[in-house]
Amino acid sequence: MALKLADYKTDVHNDWCPGCGDFGILNSIQMALADMQIPPHKATIFSGVGCSGKTPHFIRTYGIHTLHGRVMPFAQGAKLSNPDLEVIAVGGDGDGLGIGAGHFVSAGRRNVDMTYIIFNNAVYGLTKGQASPTLKLGMKTKSLPQPNVNNSVNPIALALVAGFTFIARGYSYDVRHLKDLIKKAVEHKGLAFVDVLQPCPTYNDINTKEWFSGSNNIDPVTKKVMPRIYKLEETGYDGIVRDPAEINEKMGKVIEKANEWGDKIPIGVFYQNEHIPTFQERISARIPNYVESPPAKQEIADLSGKTITNIEKLLDDYRLDRENF
Repeated sequence: MALKLADYKTDVHNDWCPGCGDFGILNSIQMALADMQIPPHKATIFSGVGCSGKTPHFIRTYGIHTLHGRVMPFAQGAKLSNPDLEVIAVGGDGDGLGIGAGHFVSAGRRNVDMTYIIFNNAVYGLTKGQASPTLKLGMKTKSLPQPNVNNSVNPIALALVAGFTFIARGYSYDVRHLKDLIKKAVEHKGLAFVDVLQPCPTYNDINTKEWFSGSNNIDPVTKKVMPRIYKLEETGYDGIVRDPAEINEKMGKVIEKANEWGDKIPIGVFYQNEHIPTFQERISARIPNYVESPPAKQEIADLSGKTITNIEKLLDDYRLDRENF
């Protein structure tokens, strides 16, 4: 029987603020899972701390609500332990690019085959609207006593230089487009990152729904609305690396587009490169039966609870290493 969108929804009460972009992201994830017909028991959603941290509570799959800034280590560990799982990590811009920035960068080096989605509203919404790492220099949202004194992190550029092999940006109020981006991210072979721009109607009174849509951005001459959000694919942009020889060229285009902000903000797939071996492939080169017998499938105890794990070979290798040191 085909799985329906309702099969990925829970009965848990959702207490996000009305108008929050989190709702659009949640719906996009559920729609993507339904479109791909991923059985709920084959998917796991991990989250950090923040408003977005409640996401696993609302999706009928396995879910793990982890620690502040630590969603990537948890999620990567699960994927490496059980490669059969579809792993999606989610978190806010403060969670992933503030306290979690070190894990974000290190994850790019590994290229684990999973997806990371950042809910980017430029503020710490759960703790009353302080400036997050993505808030632009000089901006003063309603909770700040003075304009932001720090430069901002560019998530797209950071993901590129860190080594993510799929990089995209979506907009939470364009649910269907975001759903398609998430599907592409999950289907990508390697570490995928989706940066999702979203309004925070409670604390970010600058980057509002009206600001993103351009309904308050009127051309003084033509008197027409000037939308800020535009889709890369509608301009002929192509971020797919089809030949390793074109990597540098494609990366240069990503940086150029990543720096567009203000009157024009691109969304879509910035970069996709499947020529880099995944972490699972690197492990398989050393442990040939890794995929067939990963840690999650290994028995460590019998029915009585008695351990059946034999670590003598590991200890012998350790002793040999010590002797040769």
